[in-house]
Amino acid sequence: MADDDFAELVLTVVERIPPGRVMSYGAIADYLGRGGPRQVGSVMAREGGGVPWHRVVAANGRLVPGHEQEALRRHRQEGTPLKSDKVDMRRAAWYPED
Repeated sequence: MADDDFAELVLTVVERIPPGRVMSYGAIADYLGRGGPRQVGSVMAREGGGVPWHRVVAANGRLVPGHEQEALRRHRQEGTPLKSDKVDMRRAAWYPED
């Protein structure tokens, strides 16, 4: 699969994440059946500005490096379950059902 196709798939999944919920980089790769957390992170770093980027977090709930304060503000606004300065993955993780 071409990089552009993979990027488009990643961005499409991110657009589907509901407000107040998140997916990890690895969960997105798992759902797509290709790539890994680093490849998803690379797509998000290059092309994620037009999608709800703050809804993609590390598997441990850590927010986007370098954008933690803006991500935290957006999560609080959406009512995302938090534990201190991380997302509460047990309560906030989302996975597409199709």
